[in-house]
Amino acid sequence: MQLIKNEHLQPIRKIIIERRKELAERKRQDLSDVHNIGTNLTTFRINLLTFYAESIVLEKAGAAEMLCQWGQEMSNLLVEHGLTLDIALEEISFYRDIIGQIIKEEASDKKFSLNAFYEVISHFNKVVDSAVQLVSNSHFQYYTNKIKQAQYAIDELSVPIIRMTEEIGILPLVGDLDTKRAQILMENALAKGSEYHLKLLIVDLSAVPIIDTMVADRILKVISALKLIGISVVLSGIRPEIAQTMVNLGIEINNIKTFSSLHQAVLYTNY
Repeated sequence: MQLIKNEHLQPIRKIIIERRKELAERKRQDLSDVHNIGTNLTTFRINLLTFYAESIVLEKAGAAEMLCQWGQEMSNLLVEHGLTLDIALEEISFYRDIIGQIIKEEASDKKFSLNAFYEVISHFNKVVDSAVQLVSNSHFQYYTNKIKQAQYAIDELSVPIIRMTEEIGILPLVGDLDTKRAQILMENALAKGSEYHLKLLIVDLSAVPIIDTMVADRILKVISALKLIGISVVLSGIRPEIAQTMVNLGIEINNIKTFSSLHQAVLYTNY
């Protein structure tokens, strides 16, 4: 800030630091009744007010660096206590008017020019806005990653290998095969097939609604990979409409044993 010297801003910083416990206490009871985490949030509020106080005397670059460190701590606190984003944003914005009033009173007392007052209050508001944006982005990114992790776990569970005997397993496929599931299918089939020391794997397609060239290509790649580690594959669940579709699409599986039902494939393994 160029219109006002740092020493003129230090009194504002000092007032916020001196009043931070009092200001933090104003918000304590609201959430402690609901979440029973008043102590932890009080510590957070004091840290937030300290950050706001220091940002008053920092240039833009220094405030941004301090904001990044504080924002990460805040995001971790949100996750740790399961606080919703709206609560966090309300906390961050709560002190905007209070500190704005402190700045106004100090500016009046020290007779800041209108331009100087505007520069100080504008700088502080940008800090608050940046804090809101940073926490929102961090919170969104965290839950986006959690959703991806959960989806990956679900996809893994949707392609399980069931061990039928010491050397024979069954891989029942359910639902559509997109690129991600196909990759998980490949990884699971190779990992579990090797771990179980399988000699034969039945891949059951009974619950796969559509067989097109893309799906067929991915299944054939899995079969080829399994053959490379010494596991033979038979296909079951080839319904008449699927067989007709595969023929019409020119998909050739002449070298792969196929059966119309899982029951028939299991019987085949007994011979």
